Amino acid sequence: MSKIAFIGIGNVGFAIANNLQKKGHEIIVANNDENSVTVKKALEQNVNFSVKNIQAAIDEAEVVFLATPFQANEEILKPLKFNGKVLVDCTNPVGMGISHGLNSEISGSEKVQEWAPDAKVVKAFTIYGFENFINSDYPNYNVKPVMMIAGNDSEAKSKVAKINTDMGFETLDTGKLDQALHLEHMTLLWVKMVRRDGHHPNFVWAKLEK
Repeated sequence: MSKIAFIGIGNVGFAIANNLQKKGHEIIVANNDENSVTVKKALEQNVNFSVKNIQAAIDEAEVVFLATPFQANEEILKPLKFNGKVLVDCTNPVGMGISHGLNSEISGSEKVQEWAPDAKVVKAFTIYGFENFINSDYPNYNVKPVMMIAGNDSEAKSKVAKINTDMGFETLDTGKLDQALHLEHMTLLWVKMVRRDGHHPNFVWAKLEK
């Protein structure tokens, strides 16, 4: 099992971290303020998490998850050193009216890679809301829900695929990191259906292949 650090431990970050901790992974909450409200709430819900400052957590972890509000990413990432670690980008640039926050000109993940040039960025855990990271089980079907990923490094994507399996997802590698733009549009599709238009959140996509 892996040591996994989480930068951001709100709804999305906690749901993934909590699930992975129950599967046996060691979870490090990466935060420079251990008195933050989200950190305290996370520790109340799972006493098995440890807390370290962000750089120390990155240095110790094998994989790092980024689950912050997208607008905070540049300031958070630029001072950090990843030294080739896998950085799973769970964030989405969302603009006014649930539009793409970068005007669909570039993906948020490509900006994350720009701000963390020594990380191996993989886009994942964005096409659904946190409800499906709390529990990804759909027992009435004989297929697993799909987790689509994108990234430039095949070894990094292989590591994320193993995490996906632990979370109960089948992995679909969509290609290079520029494909993250289309995954972000899938996020907007899901968010508009659920958060805006009232569709229930417990639905996912599956990969059917001949």
